[in-house]
Amino acid sequence: MNAGKPMSTKKQASANYAFRWDTVDWSLIEEKVSKLQSRIAKAAQRGKRYLVKKLQYLLSKSYYGRLLAVKRVISNKGNTTAGVDGEIWLTSSSRYRAVLRLGNKSYRAQPLKRVYIKKKNGKDRPLGIPTMYDRAMQALHMLTLDPVAEVVLDNNSFGFRKYRSTQDACEYLFKCLSTKQSAKWVLEGDIKGCFDNINHEWLMKHIPMNKKRLAQFLKSGYMHNNRLYQNGSGTPQGGIISPTLANLTLNGMAQHLREIYWRDTKGRIHRKFNKNQLNFTIYADDFIITANNKRVLEEVKTIITAFFHERGLELSQEKTVITNIGQGFNFLGWQFRKYCGKLIIKPTNDSFKRIKDKVREIVKACMGLSQDVLIKRLNPVIRGWCNYHSKVCSKEIFQKLDSYIYCQLWRWAKRRHSNKSKSWIKSRYFHMISTRDWIFKTDHSKLYFASSTPIKRHVLIKMSANPYLVQYNDYYAKRVTCRPSS
Repeated sequence: MNAGKPMSTKKQASANYAFRWDTVDWSLIEEKVSKLQSRIAKAAQRGKRYLVKKLQYLLSKSYYGRLLAVKRVISNKGNTTAGVDGEIWLTSSSRYRAVLRLGNKSYRAQPLKRVYIKKKNGKDRPLGIPTMYDRAMQALHMLTLDPVAEVVLDNNSFGFRKYRSTQDACEYLFKCLSTKQSAKWVLEGDIKGCFDNINHEWLMKHIPMNKKRLAQFLKSGYMHNNRLYQNGSGTPQGGIISPTLANLTLNGMAQHLREIYWRDTKGRIHRKFNKNQLNFTIYADDFIITANNKRVLEEVKTIITAFFHERGLELSQEKTVITNIGQGFNFLGWQFRKYCGKLIIKPTNDSFKRIKDKVREIVKACMGLSQDVLIKRLNPVIRGWCNYHSKVCSKEIFQKLDSYIYCQLWRWAKRRHSNKSKSWIKSRYFHMISTRDWIFKTDHSKLYFASSTPIKRHVLIKMSANPYLVQYNDYYAKRVTCRPSS
Protein backbone atom coordinates (compact mmCIF):
# COMPACT_ATOMS: atom_id res chain seq x y z
CA MET A 1 0.00 0.00 0.00
CA ASN A 2 1.20 3.51 -0.80
CA ALA A 3 0.49 5.25 2.51
CA GLY A 4 1.19 8.67 1.08
CA LYS A 5 -1.74 8.45 -1.37
CA PRO A 6 -5.28 9.13 -0.11
CA MET A 7 -7.96 6.60 -0.96
CA SER A 8 -11.64 5.98 -0.38
CA THR A 9 -12.83 4.65 2.98
CA LYS A 10 -13.82 1.29 1.42
CA LYS A 11 -10.40 0.80 -0.13
CA GLN A 12 -8.77 1.84 3.13
CA ALA A 13 -10.81 -0.73 5.04
CA SER A 14 -10.00 -3.51 2.58
CA ALA A 15 -6.31 -2.69 2.85
CA ASN A 16 -6.44 -2.77 6.63
CA TYR A 17 -4.33 -5.87 7.09
CA ALA A 18 -1.86 -4.87 4.36
CA PHE A 19 -1.15 -1.58 6.07
CA ARG A 20 2.30 -1.29 7.71
CA TRP A 21 2.88 1.70 9.96
CA ASP A 22 6.66 1.62 9.52
CA THR A 23 6.38 2.07 5.73
CA VAL A 24 4.42 5.33 5.81
CA ASP A 25 6.16 8.18 3.96
CA TRP A 26 5.94 10.73 6.76
CA SER A 27 7.94 13.41 4.95
CA LEU A 28 5.37 13.47 2.14
CA ILE A 29 2.42 13.51 4.56
CA GLU A 30 3.94 16.29 6.69
CA GLU A 31 4.59 18.32 3.54
CA LYS A 32 0.96 18.01 2.42
CA VAL A 33 -0.40 18.95 5.87
CA SER A 34 2.08 21.81 6.17
CA LYS A 35 0.86 23.32 2.88
CA LEU A 36 -2.73 23.31 4.09
CA GLN A 37 -1.72 24.76 7.47
CA SER A 38 0.13 27.51 5.63
CA ARG A 39 -3.05 28.37 3.74
CA ILE A 40 -4.97 28.50 7.04
CA ALA A 41 -2.40 30.85 8.58
CA LYS A 42 -2.41 33.11 5.51
CA ALA A 43 -6.22 33.30 5.53
CA ALA A 44 -6.21 34.07 9.27
CA GLN A 45 -3.61 36.80 8.74
CA ARG A 46 -5.85 38.42 6.12
CA GLY A 47 -8.91 38.18 8.37
CA LYS A 48 -10.82 35.78 6.07
CA ARG A 49 -12.77 33.90 8.72
CA TYR A 50 -14.98 31.92 6.36
CA LEU A 51 -11.96 30.69 4.39
CA VAL A 52 -10.22 29.73 7.66
CA LYS A 53 -13.22 27.60 8.67
CA LYS A 54 -13.38 25.96 5.26
CA LEU A 55 -9.67 25.08 5.26
CA GLN A 56 -9.84 23.84 8.85
CA TYR A 57 -12.69 21.53 7.85
CA LEU A 58 -10.69 20.18 4.91
CA LEU A 59 -7.68 19.46 7.11
CA SER A 60 -9.76 17.82 9.86
CA LYS A 61 -11.25 15.43 7.26
CA SER A 62 -8.04 14.72 5.36
CA TYR A 63 -6.38 11.30 5.41
CA TYR A 64 -2.99 12.93 5.87
CA GLY A 65 -4.14 14.89 8.89
CA ARG A 66 -5.61 11.81 10.54
CA LEU A 67 -2.38 9.89 10.04
CA LEU A 68 -0.35 12.69 11.64
CA ALA A 69 -2.79 12.92 14.55
CA VAL A 70 -2.40 9.21 15.34
CA LYS A 71 1.37 9.49 14.93
CA ARG A 72 1.52 12.29 17.49
CA VAL A 73 -0.45 10.26 20.04
CA ILE A 74 1.70 7.15 19.72
CA SER A 75 4.92 9.20 19.70
CA ASN A 76 4.14 11.19 22.84
CA LYS A 77 5.31 10.28 26.30
CA GLY A 78 2.51 8.25 27.86
CA ASN A 79 1.64 6.42 24.64
CA THR A 80 1.20 3.23 26.67
CA THR A 81 -1.06 4.90 29.25
CA ALA A 82 -4.69 4.07 28.57
CA GLY A 83 -7.75 6.15 29.35
CA VAL A 84 -11.02 4.92 30.84
CA ASP A 85 -11.55 2.46 27.95
CA GLY A 86 -8.21 0.69 28.59
CA GLU A 87 -7.27 0.91 24.88
CA ILE A 88 -3.72 1.45 23.60
CA TRP A 89 -2.44 1.31 20.02
CA LEU A 90 0.58 -0.96 19.73
CA THR A 91 0.02 -2.62 16.34
CA SER A 92 -0.23 -1.33 12.78
CA SER A 93 -3.79 -2.60 12.46
CA SER A 94 -4.98 -0.85 15.65
CA ARG A 95 -3.37 2.41 14.53
CA TYR A 96 -4.89 2.12 11.08
CA ARG A 97 -8.34 1.48 12.52
CA ALA A 98 -7.86 4.63 14.59
CA VAL A 99 -7.06 6.61 11.42
CA LEU A 100 -10.29 5.37 9.82
CA ARG A 101 -12.30 6.05 12.95
CA LEU A 102 -11.15 9.69 13.07
CA GLY A 103 -13.03 10.21 9.80
CA ASN A 104 -16.41 9.35 11.36
CA LYS A 105 -18.87 12.24 11.56
CA SER A 106 -20.32 11.11 14.90
CA TYR A 107 -17.99 11.75 17.80
CA ARG A 108 -18.57 11.75 21.53
CA ALA A 109 -15.67 12.31 23.90
CA GLN A 110 -15.31 9.85 26.77
CA PRO A 111 -14.62 11.00 30.34
CA LEU A 112 -11.05 11.59 31.43
CA LYS A 113 -9.35 9.21 33.82
CA ARG A 114 -8.51 11.30 36.90
CA VAL A 115 -5.11 10.74 38.53
CA TYR A 116 -3.10 12.88 40.93
CA ILE A 117 0.57 13.78 40.75
CA LYS A 118 2.70 15.50 43.37
CA LYS A 119 3.57 19.17 42.87
CA LYS A 120 6.83 20.78 44.02
CA ASN A 121 5.10 22.08 47.17
CA GLY A 122 3.92 18.58 48.09
CA LYS A 123 0.27 19.18 47.15
CA ASP A 124 -1.63 16.92 44.77
CA ARG A 125 -2.22 18.17 41.23
CA PRO A 126 -5.20 16.67 39.36
CA LEU A 127 -4.44 15.32 35.90
CA GLY A 128 -6.93 14.01 33.37
CA ILE A 129 -5.94 11.23 30.98
CA PRO A 130 -8.07 11.11 27.81
CA THR A 131 -8.55 7.91 25.86
CA MET A 132 -6.21 7.30 22.92
CA TYR A 133 -9.04 8.10 20.51
CA ASP A 134 -9.86 11.39 22.26
CA ARG A 135 -6.17 12.31 22.26
CA ALA A 136 -6.01 11.65 18.52
CA MET A 137 -9.14 13.75 17.91
CA GLN A 138 -7.59 16.60 19.90
CA ALA A 139 -4.32 16.24 17.97
CA LEU A 140 -6.26 16.36 14.68
CA HIS A 141 -8.01 19.59 15.63
CA MET A 142 -4.75 21.01 16.98
CA LEU A 143 -3.42 20.75 13.42
CA THR A 144 -6.24 23.10 12.37
CA LEU A 145 -6.13 25.44 15.39
CA ASP A 146 -2.40 26.01 15.81
CA PRO A 147 -1.87 27.95 12.53
CA VAL A 148 -4.60 30.41 13.59
CA ALA A 149 -3.19 30.63 17.11
CA GLU A 150 0.26 31.52 15.77
CA VAL A 151 -1.27 34.43 13.86
CA VAL A 152 -3.27 35.91 16.75
CA LEU A 153 -1.01 35.17 19.74
CA ASP A 154 1.08 38.00 21.12
CA ASN A 155 4.73 38.07 20.06
CA ASN A 156 5.75 38.16 23.73
CA SER A 157 4.09 34.81 24.47
CA PHE A 158 6.61 31.95 24.47
CA GLY A 159 4.96 28.94 26.10
CA PHE A 160 3.73 25.85 24.19
CA ARG A 161 4.48 27.36 20.79
CA LYS A 162 6.34 25.90 17.85
CA TYR A 163 10.07 26.77 17.84
CA ARG A 164 9.72 28.94 20.97
CA SER A 165 11.20 28.02 24.32
CA THR A 166 11.93 29.10 27.88
CA GLN A 167 15.33 30.27 26.64
CA ASP A 168 13.60 32.76 24.33
CA ALA A 169 11.58 34.10 27.27
CA CYS A 170 14.78 34.38 29.32
CA GLU A 171 16.66 36.22 26.56
CA TYR A 172 13.79 38.64 26.00
CA LEU A 173 13.71 39.44 29.72
CA PHE A 174 17.45 40.03 29.60
CA LYS A 175 16.94 42.61 26.85
CA CYS A 176 14.21 44.32 28.90
CA LEU A 177 16.17 44.49 32.17
CA SER A 178 19.91 44.47 31.42
CA THR A 179 20.74 48.14 30.77
CA LYS A 180 21.18 50.92 33.33
CA GLN A 181 18.08 52.66 31.95
CA SER A 182 15.94 49.51 32.18
CA ALA A 183 12.88 49.19 34.38
CA LYS A 184 13.60 48.67 38.08
CA TRP A 185 10.33 47.07 39.15
CA VAL A 186 8.81 43.72 38.23
CA LEU A 187 5.34 42.23 38.61
CA GLU A 188 5.57 38.45 38.93
CA GLY A 189 2.23 37.10 37.78
CA ASP A 190 0.74 33.68 38.38
CA ILE A 191 -2.81 32.56 37.63
CA LYS A 192 -4.57 30.45 40.21
CA GLY A 193 -5.54 27.06 38.77
CA CYS A 194 -5.45 28.36 35.21
CA PHE A 195 -6.35 25.13 33.39
CA ASP A 196 -9.10 24.26 35.88
CA ASN A 197 -11.03 27.54 35.87
CA ILE A 198 -11.20 28.89 32.31
CA ASN A 199 -14.76 29.92 31.50
CA HIS A 200 -16.36 27.52 29.01
CA GLU A 201 -18.70 30.15 27.59
CA TRP A 202 -15.76 32.42 26.82
CA LEU A 203 -13.93 29.56 25.10
CA MET A 204 -16.95 28.60 23.00
CA LYS A 205 -17.37 32.21 21.89
CA HIS A 206 -13.74 33.07 21.11
CA ILE A 207 -11.77 29.93 20.15
CA PRO A 208 -11.56 29.71 16.31
CA MET A 209 -12.25 26.00 15.78
CA ASN A 210 -15.08 23.52 15.26
CA LYS A 211 -17.51 24.36 18.09
CA LYS A 212 -19.08 20.88 18.31
CA ARG A 213 -15.69 19.26 18.79
CA LEU A 214 -14.62 21.93 21.28
CA ALA A 215 -17.79 21.37 23.32
CA GLN A 216 -17.04 17.64 23.43
CA PHE A 217 -13.49 18.26 24.66
CA LEU A 218 -14.65 20.68 27.37
CA LYS A 219 -17.74 18.82 28.63
CA SER A 220 -16.40 15.26 28.71
CA GLY A 221 -16.15 15.15 32.52
CA TYR A 222 -13.87 12.77 34.41
CA MET A 223 -13.98 9.43 36.21
CA HIS A 224 -12.67 9.05 39.74
CA ASN A 225 -13.27 6.07 42.02
CA ASN A 226 -15.75 4.69 39.46
CA ARG A 227 -17.88 7.84 39.62
CA LEU A 228 -18.52 10.32 36.79
CA TYR A 229 -18.01 14.01 37.58
CA GLN A 230 -19.01 16.88 35.30
CA ASN A 231 -16.70 19.85 34.82
CA GLY A 232 -18.38 23.23 34.44
CA SER A 233 -15.14 25.10 33.74
CA GLY A 234 -11.54 24.55 32.69
CA THR A 235 -9.76 22.69 29.93
CA PRO A 236 -8.84 18.98 30.13
CA GLN A 237 -5.45 18.82 31.86
CA GLY A 238 -3.41 16.22 30.08
CA GLY A 239 -5.17 16.97 26.81
CA ILE A 240 -3.08 17.76 23.74
CA ILE A 241 -5.13 20.82 22.87
CA SER A 242 -5.29 22.32 26.39
CA PRO A 243 -2.05 24.38 26.31
CA THR A 244 -3.14 26.16 23.12
CA LEU A 245 -6.60 26.83 24.56
CA ALA A 246 -4.91 28.35 27.63
CA ASN A 247 -2.62 30.48 25.46
CA LEU A 248 -5.58 31.85 23.52
CA THR A 249 -7.46 32.55 26.75
CA LEU A 250 -4.59 34.63 28.15
CA ASN A 251 -3.95 36.31 24.82
CA GLY A 252 -4.80 40.00 24.63
CA MET A 253 -3.51 40.99 28.07
CA ALA A 254 -0.31 42.54 26.74
CA GLN A 255 -2.11 44.38 23.91
CA HIS A 256 -4.73 45.65 26.36
CA LEU A 257 -1.97 47.19 28.51
CA ARG A 258 -0.19 48.60 25.46
CA GLU A 259 -3.37 50.43 24.48
CA ILE A 260 -3.37 52.06 27.92
CA TYR A 261 0.32 52.72 28.56
CA TRP A 262 1.88 52.92 25.08
CA ARG A 263 -0.45 55.66 23.78
CA ASP A 264 0.46 59.28 23.05
CA THR A 265 -1.83 62.33 23.18
CA LYS A 266 -2.96 61.74 19.60
CA GLY A 267 -4.05 58.18 20.34
CA ARG A 268 -1.15 56.49 18.55
CA ILE A 269 0.20 53.25 20.08
CA HIS A 270 3.90 52.57 19.73
CA ARG A 271 6.88 51.40 21.76
CA LYS A 272 8.48 54.87 21.57
CA PHE A 273 5.58 56.22 23.69
CA ASN A 274 6.30 53.63 26.42
CA LYS A 275 7.43 56.14 29.06
CA ASN A 276 6.72 53.71 31.90
CA GLN A 277 8.98 51.05 30.34
CA LEU A 278 6.14 48.56 30.49
CA ASN A 279 7.24 45.27 28.89
CA PHE A 280 5.71 41.80 28.95
CA THR A 281 7.03 38.26 28.97
CA ILE A 282 4.45 35.47 29.05
CA TYR A 283 5.08 31.76 29.39
CA ALA A 284 1.95 29.62 29.79
CA ASP A 285 0.16 30.84 32.95
CA ASP A 286 3.22 32.66 34.34
CA PHE A 287 4.13 36.17 33.23
CA ILE A 288 6.48 39.02 34.05
CA ILE A 289 5.60 42.70 33.58
CA THR A 290 8.31 45.33 34.03
CA ALA A 291 7.94 49.04 34.79
CA ASN A 292 10.04 51.92 36.11
CA ASN A 293 7.51 52.69 38.84
CA LYS A 294 5.95 50.50 41.51
CA ARG A 295 2.73 52.52 41.46
CA VAL A 296 2.27 51.75 37.75
CA LEU A 297 2.52 48.01 38.42
CA GLU A 298 -0.08 48.28 41.18
CA GLU A 299 -2.42 49.87 38.59
CA VAL A 300 -1.52 47.13 36.11
CA LYS A 301 -2.35 44.45 38.67
CA THR A 302 -5.84 45.91 39.08
CA ILE A 303 -6.36 46.11 35.31
CA ILE A 304 -5.30 42.52 34.58
CA THR A 305 -7.38 41.24 37.52
CA ALA A 306 -10.46 42.58 35.72
CA PHE A 307 -9.16 41.26 32.37
CA PHE A 308 -8.83 37.70 33.72
CA HIS A 309 -12.12 37.82 35.62
CA GLU A 310 -14.06 37.88 32.33
CA ARG A 311 -12.31 34.62 31.40
CA GLY A 312 -13.10 32.97 34.74
CA LEU A 313 -9.55 33.37 36.06
CA GLU A 314 -7.97 35.08 39.05
CA LEU A 315 -4.43 35.91 40.10
CA SER A 316 -2.76 33.88 42.82
CA GLN A 317 -2.33 36.34 45.69
CA GLU A 318 0.61 34.51 47.23
CA LYS A 319 2.55 34.21 43.96
CA THR A 320 1.65 37.53 42.30
CA VAL A 321 4.04 40.04 43.84
CA ILE A 322 5.82 43.28 42.92
CA THR A 323 9.58 43.24 43.53
CA ASN A 324 12.59 45.42 42.84
CA ILE A 325 15.18 44.07 40.43
CA GLY A 326 17.78 44.59 43.16
CA GLN A 327 15.98 41.97 45.27
CA GLY A 328 15.64 39.65 42.31
CA PHE A 329 12.90 37.28 41.21
CA ASN A 330 12.60 33.69 39.96
CA PHE A 331 11.13 32.75 36.59
CA LEU A 332 11.24 29.43 34.72
CA GLY A 333 13.93 27.99 36.98
CA TRP A 334 16.25 31.01 36.85
CA GLN A 335 16.95 33.84 39.25
CA PHE A 336 17.08 37.33 37.71
CA ARG A 337 18.83 39.90 39.88
CA LYS A 338 20.93 43.03 39.48
CA TYR A 339 24.18 43.32 41.41
CA CYS A 340 25.64 46.86 41.37
CA GLY A 341 23.65 47.63 38.23
CA LYS A 342 24.61 44.41 36.38
CA LEU A 343 21.90 41.83 35.61
CA ILE A 344 22.92 38.27 36.49
CA ILE A 345 20.76 35.29 35.50
CA LYS A 346 21.55 31.96 37.12
CA PRO A 347 19.78 28.74 38.14
CA THR A 348 17.58 29.05 41.22
CA ASN A 349 18.44 27.35 44.50
CA ASP A 350 15.30 25.23 44.16
CA SER A 351 16.40 24.01 40.72
CA PHE A 352 19.84 23.13 42.07
CA LYS A 353 18.28 21.30 45.01
CA ARG A 354 16.06 19.25 42.68
CA ILE A 355 18.96 18.07 40.52
CA LYS A 356 20.94 17.13 43.64
CA ASP A 357 17.94 15.19 44.97
CA LYS A 358 17.57 13.43 41.62
CA VAL A 359 21.26 12.47 41.54
CA ARG A 360 21.10 11.16 45.10
CA GLU A 361 18.02 9.05 44.29
CA ILE A 362 19.69 7.52 41.23
CA VAL A 363 22.91 6.72 43.11
CA LYS A 364 20.95 5.17 45.96
CA ALA A 365 18.85 3.07 43.56
CA CYS A 366 22.00 1.78 41.83
CA MET A 367 23.76 0.60 44.97
CA GLY A 368 23.65 -3.03 43.85
CA LEU A 369 24.09 -2.36 40.14
CA SER A 370 27.18 -1.99 37.98
CA GLN A 371 29.17 1.17 37.39
CA ASP A 372 28.13 1.17 33.71
CA VAL A 373 24.44 1.15 34.65
CA LEU A 374 24.95 3.97 37.14
CA ILE A 375 26.73 6.10 34.52
CA LYS A 376 24.03 5.32 31.95
CA ARG A 377 21.31 6.55 34.33
CA LEU A 378 23.16 9.64 35.56
CA ASN A 379 24.41 11.02 32.24
CA PRO A 380 21.08 12.01 30.61
CA VAL A 381 19.89 13.64 33.86
CA ILE A 382 23.09 15.67 34.31
CA ARG A 383 23.37 16.58 30.64
CA GLY A 384 19.69 17.59 30.36
CA TRP A 385 19.84 19.87 33.42
CA CYS A 386 23.09 21.47 32.26
CA ASN A 387 21.83 22.00 28.70
CA TYR A 388 18.76 23.80 30.08
CA HIS A 389 20.93 26.18 32.12
CA SER A 390 23.77 26.52 29.60
CA LYS A 391 22.51 29.89 28.31
CA VAL A 392 22.89 31.73 31.64
CA CYS A 393 25.59 32.30 34.27
CA SER A 394 25.96 28.68 35.37
CA LYS A 395 29.68 27.89 35.37
CA GLU A 396 30.04 28.17 39.15
CA ILE A 397 26.94 26.08 39.89
CA PHE A 398 28.04 23.44 37.35
CA GLN A 399 31.29 23.08 39.31
CA LYS A 400 29.30 22.76 42.54
CA LEU A 401 27.21 20.04 40.93
CA ASP A 402 30.34 18.15 39.90
CA SER A 403 31.61 18.31 43.49
CA TYR A 404 28.31 17.07 44.85
CA ILE A 405 28.17 14.19 42.35
CA TYR A 406 31.76 13.21 43.20
CA CYS A 407 30.85 13.01 46.92
CA GLN A 408 27.82 10.84 46.15
CA LEU A 409 29.86 8.52 43.93
CA TRP A 410 32.65 8.21 46.49
CA ARG A 411 30.12 7.18 49.14
CA TRP A 412 28.59 4.73 46.65
CA ALA A 413 31.97 3.14 45.97
CA LYS A 414 32.99 3.02 49.67
CA ARG A 415 29.71 1.41 50.64
CA ARG A 416 30.17 -1.30 48.02
CA HIS A 417 33.70 -2.07 49.26
CA SER A 418 33.73 -1.21 52.94
CA ASN A 419 36.72 -3.50 53.57
CA LYS A 420 38.92 -2.00 50.84
CA SER A 421 41.40 0.86 51.13
CA LYS A 422 40.78 4.31 49.67
CA SER A 423 43.57 3.88 47.13
CA TRP A 424 42.06 0.58 45.94
CA ILE A 425 38.60 2.17 45.53
CA LYS A 426 40.11 5.10 43.71
CA SER A 427 42.00 2.92 41.23
CA ARG A 428 38.92 0.72 40.74
CA TYR A 429 36.40 3.44 39.88
CA PHE A 430 38.23 6.73 39.23
CA HIS A 431 40.83 7.19 36.51
CA MET A 432 43.02 9.81 34.88
CA ILE A 433 42.57 11.03 31.30
CA SER A 434 45.28 13.37 30.02
CA THR A 435 45.86 15.81 32.90
CA ARG A 436 42.45 15.34 34.54
CA ASP A 437 42.18 12.91 37.42
CA TRP A 438 39.27 11.40 39.35
CA ILE A 439 37.17 10.63 36.29
CA PHE A 440 34.38 8.15 37.00
CA LYS A 441 34.61 5.76 34.05
CA THR A 442 34.78 2.21 32.77
CA ASP A 443 36.04 0.67 29.55
CA HIS A 444 32.60 1.30 28.02
CA SER A 445 31.33 4.56 29.50
CA LYS A 446 32.34 7.78 31.21
CA LEU A 447 30.41 10.10 33.52
CA TYR A 448 29.50 13.46 32.02
CA PHE A 449 31.12 16.45 33.75
CA ALA A 450 28.63 19.26 34.35
CA SER A 451 31.46 21.80 34.24
CA SER A 452 32.36 20.70 30.70
CA THR A 453 29.07 22.19 29.40
CA PRO A 454 29.87 25.28 27.31
CA ILE A 455 28.11 28.50 28.32
CA LYS A 456 26.71 30.30 25.28
CA ARG A 457 24.10 33.05 25.03
CA HIS A 458 20.84 32.07 23.41
CA VAL A 459 19.88 33.82 20.17
CA LEU A 460 16.42 35.32 20.62
CA ILE A 461 13.85 34.21 18.08
CA LYS A 462 12.60 36.80 15.59
CA MET A 463 9.50 37.95 17.45
CA SER A 464 7.29 38.32 14.36
CA ALA A 465 8.29 35.00 12.78
CA ASN A 466 5.43 32.57 12.12
CA PRO A 467 6.34 28.90 11.47
CA TYR A 468 3.26 28.43 9.27
CA LEU A 469 4.01 31.23 6.80
CA VAL A 470 6.23 30.25 3.88
CA GLN A 471 8.27 33.48 3.96
CA TYR A 472 9.85 32.29 7.23
CA ASN A 473 10.77 28.77 6.06
CA ASP A 474 14.40 29.67 5.36
CA TYR A 475 14.70 31.49 8.69
CA TYR A 476 13.48 28.48 10.70
CA ALA A 477 15.56 26.03 8.65
CA LYS A 478 18.68 28.07 9.37
CA ARG A 479 17.75 28.47 13.04
CA VAL A 480 17.26 24.71 13.53
CA THR A 481 20.51 23.94 11.66
CA CYS A 482 22.51 26.34 13.84
CA ARG A 483 21.10 24.93 17.08
CA PRO A 484 23.77 22.90 18.91
CA SER A 485 23.01 19.25 19.52
CA SER A 486 22.36 18.20 23.10
